[in-house]
Amino acid sequence: MTSPPPAPGADRLLVRAAGRARGWTALVAATALADAAAAVLLPFALARAIDAVPPGGPPAAAALWPCVALVAAAAAAEVLSELATGCAAARATAWLRHALVRHLLAAGPAPRVPPGDVAGRMVGGAAEAGTAPAAATEAAAGLLPAAGALAALVLIDWRVAAAIAAALPAVALLMRAFVRDITASAHRYLTVQGTIAGRLAEALAGTRTIAAAGTAEREAARILRPLPGLRAEGEAMWRVQGGIAARGLLALLLLQVAAVGIAGAELAAGRLTPGELVATVQYAGLAAGFGPVLTQLLRLGRARAGARRAAEILAWPARRHGTADAPPGPGRLEFRGVAVRGALDGLDLTVPGGRAVAVVGDAGSGADALAALAGRLADPDRGEVRLDGTPLPRLGRAALRREIGYAFARPALFGATVRDAIAFGPSRPPDDRLREAARAARADGFVRRLPQGYDTPLAEAPLSGGELQRVGLARAFAHAGRVLVLDDATSSLDTVTEVQITDALLDRFAGRTRLIVARRASTAARADLVVWLDAGRVRRVAPHAVLWPDPDYRAVFGSPA
Repeated sequence: MTSPPPAPGADRLLVRAAGRARGWTALVAATALADAAAAVLLPFALARAIDAVPPGGPPAAAALWPCVALVAAAAAAEVLSELATGCAAARATAWLRHALVRHLLAAGPAPRVPPGDVAGRMVGGAAEAGTAPAAATEAAAGLLPAAGALAALVLIDWRVAAAIAAALPAVALLMRAFVRDITASAHRYLTVQGTIAGRLAEALAGTRTIAAAGTAEREAARILRPLPGLRAEGEAMWRVQGGIAARGLLALLLLQVAAVGIAGAELAAGRLTPGELVATVQYAGLAAGFGPVLTQLLRLGRARAGARRAAEILAWPARRHGTADAPPGPGRLEFRGVAVRGALDGLDLTVPGGRAVAVVGDAGSGADALAALAGRLADPDRGEVRLDGTPLPRLGRAALRREIGYAFARPALFGATVRDAIAFGPSRPPDDRLREAARAARADGFVRRLPQGYDTPLAEAPLSGGELQRVGLARAFAHAGRVLVLDDATSSLDTVTEVQITDALLDRFAGRTRLIVARRASTAARADLVVWLDAGRVRRVAPHAVLWPDPDYRAVFGSPA
């Protein structure tokens, strides 16, 4: 099983993350350099201490103190390195998560992967990617002891240095293969993990339906079906790591045996001292021992896999906003040659400002797509939408959200309390305006009956489908600008409540443009105009009373022809 190499964007993303943690990464580099220097100097200091024992050598005590100092320096560098590594990973991970959240929300309300998988990329994947700055720095610094050991061996005995240098290209190729294989394997592992997380999130969102259907066992089996694949990918990663480690250990042992043999011959010939023999063996281990580098390359491979999955999210096109403020006007919406794949086909429509306009049509007529385009929750594949003559992409984000508000069929509530849920928006309205909006949405009565009224925590305020819609409507009413879009926002209400809310919508918000996706004939009947959509095009625009004699129009509402 193969996997494509990481996209170039993944490596660029890691470089940007490293830039956010550059201070701590610099400390990682400094401590790694100090540790490498201590590792290279320690065999030389030990050689001097050993050679101090025979008569005529330097004083043993004086030769021992440098060894103690180097060991202490290496220990201090290790401690600081652990601190700096953790802090660098935390900074890089935090920046990456912020970037992912901002981009995901800017890209629009329709993610291309399941929410559980997205959450996995932001939590686990970002944490893996956040280790890259320190891992790359320590991996690079881990090569310095090998270079220093080779230089020292050249000074001690060039024959030993030549024997070890001849084997280093093979070691380098081994490391390169390891990074490639571990990155591909880690990416497959994280992908399977994301699939499980996505299925689990779907099941958690529908727990009541699953319980009512009695399909808990079937759903558990569906969620965990990829688990054998996850295990297989995990075992594959360990096989790659174990295989490389075994080959590396074998190479290290062979090189050390060769170094000992050559150094022993040189010692017998009188060209090496006993201390230099010990130093040669240690330098041979440093020159060919890539265990620490292997550990960092493992972290780097997993980081690249996590960054690749994050880069896939960042590659989604984000909606860009202009800087213009909304022009003066009554809230006229113009759809010019608008096309949305599978929904709208070259639609031309002008919604007059300050009027209540119902949008009706069969399933697949494009009414929901039209509602999304009206406030730029989505952009058309072709054509443009204008507010009072200004294309929506030219408006600043704040201006757009201030002027065009929404209420949905299944609103999501945000905030700690019911009051916060109604106030959620570009700015917080005063409390009296929140209560007035709740009254207009016929939500004030049941909200006051909650244990703490408007201050009831959302988690302790179980709401029916109709109550949830009314809170969503109250939120839209509290933030109403010149255009108010109701996307099937009264579908769960009883007829009496819907009539009351429609009254408020027509009277209290008279003068504002109200675009209402209507499923009931009673709602369409009370609008100023009806836009009748059919197969992604405008079939007719007229008052409900004018359209009602048409049997095809009546069929939209399920009425007999």
